[in-house]
Amino acid sequence: MSELEVGGPVALIGAGKMGGALMDGWLALGLPGSQLIVRDPAAPPEISRLIVEHGISLNPEIEALAARRPRIVLLAVKPQMFADVLPSLKPLVAPGTIFVSIAAGISLAGLEALLGAEAEIVRAMPNTPSAVGRGVTALIANAHVDAAAKTHVTALMSAVGEAHWLASEELMDAVTALSGSGPAYIFHMVEAMAEAGAKLGLEPDMAMALARATVAGAGEMLHRSQLPAAKLRQNVTSPGGTTEAALKVLMGEEGLARLMEAAMTAARDRSRELGN
Repeated sequence: MSELEVGGPVALIGAGKMGGALMDGWLALGLPGSQLIVRDPAAPPEISRLIVEHGISLNPEIEALAARRPRIVLLAVKPQMFADVLPSLKPLVAPGTIFVSIAAGISLAGLEALLGAEAEIVRAMPNTPSAVGRGVTALIANAHVDAAAKTHVTALMSAVGEAHWLASEELMDAVTALSGSGPAYIFHMVEAMAEAGAKLGLEPDMAMALARATVAGAGEMLHRSQLPAAKLRQNVTSPGGTTEAALKVLMGEEGLARLMEAAMTAARDRSRELGN
């Protein structure tokens, strides 16, 4: 297997659920354990196992970490911890070291205030399916991050799914509303489908099993197909059939499109509030 090429060592600050998922993806794609450094005073058992198995450096002093000149420092601690953690990482700020933050609501300007105006910084918004390698991450960089750095960050975040660069940081709130919060919308849709199935007479457990398998299967079709979602929908909608009858409700004036727009607008507005 070829190595994941990111231009140098990677330092992971925080090895919780998302940090651990990223670490799993990096190792699976060939990032050598010798190129990975983890700083987390309370690494969970599954992370500790990977650290031992792959010979990963754990909790070096900041001076020792700075001496290794990491190419990427990925910040995966909770947003409320940033004010305490980031100032201690200032010795890592150097030309060629990129800080990648996955914290929601903390702007590039806020990160620069904590790390220094000269720091090379990328904001990333991965979503929870990253834990199973099917995530999507939106990225935006400050002015110090060059094209080569963006290539290395793309490679790193693509280890757990797709990675897309945004044209403007203002769009990060829309990304939060769509892909960041989106998995919860799908999970709720499964709940609603199962509840409706039970009301139509199915046993609740059977209704839930059918709903879960249906949504998972449809998602896999989307993943594998190059066809637009609208075309996939049309392909399973026979004129005058049962699916068409259901879609007349879902696609009506007060149907899913309007409801989804309202829901995502609420999520975007809340993201803006948290960012302020």
